[in-house]
Amino acid sequence: MYTASYAFFEAIWELGVRNCFVNLGSDHPSIMEAMAKGLKEKPDDFPKIFTCPNEMVALSMADGYARVTNQPQCVIIHVDVGTSGLGAAIHNAATGRAPVLIFAGLSPFTLDGEMRGSRTEFIHWLQDVPDQKQIVAQYCKYTGEIRTGKNVKQMVGRALQFATSDPKGPVYLMGAREVMEEEIQPYSLQPEHWSPCSVAALAESDVKYLADELLHAKQPLLITGYSGRNHKCVEAVVEFANTVKGLRVLDTGGCDMCFPADHPGWLGMRLGADPSIETADMILVLDCDVPWIPTQCRPQKDARVFHIDVDPLKRLMPLAYVPALRRYTADAFTAVSQIKNYIASSPTLQDIITSEEFGRRWALLQQQHKSRIAGLDAQCNAPPGNAFNASYLCRKIRELSSADTIFAIEAVTNSIQAADQIRATLPGQWINCGGGGLGWSGGGALGIKLAVDATSPAGKKPMVVQIVGDGTFLFSVPSSVYWISHRYQIPILTIVLNNKGWNAPRRSMLLVHPDGLGSKVNNRELNISFEPSPDYSGIARAASDGNIHAARSYPIDGIYLYDISILLKGIFKGEKPGIGERLNCKKSEIIRNAIMGNTTHNPLKQSAQPFITPIESPMSPIKEPG
Repeated sequence: MYTASYAFFEAIWELGVRNCFVNLGSDHPSIMEAMAKGLKEKPDDFPKIFTCPNEMVALSMADGYARVTNQPQCVIIHVDVGTSGLGAAIHNAATGRAPVLIFAGLSPFTLDGEMRGSRTEFIHWLQDVPDQKQIVAQYCKYTGEIRTGKNVKQMVGRALQFATSDPKGPVYLMGAREVMEEEIQPYSLQPEHWSPCSVAALAESDVKYLADELLHAKQPLLITGYSGRNHKCVEAVVEFANTVKGLRVLDTGGCDMCFPADHPGWLGMRLGADPSIETADMILVLDCDVPWIPTQCRPQKDARVFHIDVDPLKRLMPLAYVPALRRYTADAFTAVSQIKNYIASSPTLQDIITSEEFGRRWALLQQQHKSRIAGLDAQCNAPPGNAFNASYLCRKIRELSSADTIFAIEAVTNSIQAADQIRATLPGQWINCGGGGLGWSGGGALGIKLAVDATSPAGKKPMVVQIVGDGTFLFSVPSSVYWISHRYQIPILTIVLNNKGWNAPRRSMLLVHPDGLGSKVNNRELNISFEPSPDYSGIARAASDGNIHAARSYPIDGIYLYDISILLKGIFKGEKPGIGERLNCKKSEIIRNAIMGNTTHNPLKQSAQPFITPIESPMSPIKEPG
């Protein structure tokens, strides 16, 4: 039997979708039949199905996979309630530019048995809402309804064209049970007819204009946020900075690794404020949503600002503007390559970049970079008493992890410290949420790991490290995350930075009321405290039926249970963490509970069980009184 549902799966396969992350319900009888048919008849040419007990985790997994591969993924959810269950993940996919096709069923539109798929359950009345797609429409690049099986593939093709055309993002299709049950004649699409729209380039006159502006500036600055999504663009920007000596590069998005930390022009990741913004006389904003926050930092009045972006007007943001002299709708990689090539072809500009002045600028940039790195190193010296902070922890992670380790970061108030110490250098090595919907990194890390394993050479599967705050860890629905990790053998390392509550709201309050009443009370009184802290590793162990390898680092009688260096070395190098003489505490029963499972080997290399390491130390730079 060839139904609209089976044609749907054929269509997404024909158009490059290889995975479906599903949370099924009463609207999916024909979908489930189609899955069974595909598994039986052509298992090698059918999307891989991942069962996800929570919709936000499902979409976050698809999001993470799409971020790595730039290939669209599919999420299947259950009518209006499943659509609502996507929660913050749909916001993250929209702002983070993740190409994902979301499909949801509709309650049946017949109730007397007129068609196969008519209403058969009580819930079909309760889930029949006036306009289901409006739940997510404002976050989607396209929403549509499949109304007949005869053009189901065309509807899928149109949706995926929107999802994969820049700026990429989620799309939403829905179909009633009767429609998805419809029997039709088999047919195929021509994939080339449904390719994304081509990216734009700068006009020749604009290339010349921007090149002249860059080379005649004294302190040029490039601000970016998404350019690293295209891994080729990272190298292009490096070559660009090597050409325009003295150009500094600031990442204000934190969504992708856009510029390597080992380049002299690297200024790191800063969220909307940095001294370089205030001193630059020429700023090139490259594929970035928030280059600066005017209430916190702004360019000098005579700075010349230019904006290149696939969406310079930010069509999904009611209030957003950059005071640019000129703005261009263009692809970042294409535009940077155009300007760089023009400089190389111009004898006049070649004279400028080979001048003694540019040589001095390059030497100064190298000196400043060396000083910057030394300053960052000084922030993460081991504190007395064997305690540690986020900077020290992230430095140890960088030192002990493999050079190709990939980081899924959702550290919120510790994100800057993490970026400063991780110092990513490889394209795709640092992936952040890109949105404000906390809880992305659990499913996101699983999707990232699936993607890197699928795309890496045989025998080389990089580790994925999730660094997450305690509040964000709880938002991520860890019961679903670690069940999925165990079920599908997806190994990740999760590090929970225990701030003992939400520190971001305190920061927000202090930015508006620095001396208000709230500044004088503690987190418990502000209702943002999580004390007493949950057993985060216990949550993961329970979700995996005891198969999570877990470790904890927390103070007992003022002494930290593990030297974090030893603990992390055991994780990354496969060595058993030492505890004996190193410890000075009386509560030995805590020691027995600290390491769960067999740690005499490295389970991240030899099996697929993840570590979860709650770091129960004062992590956030934001302090509370009392």
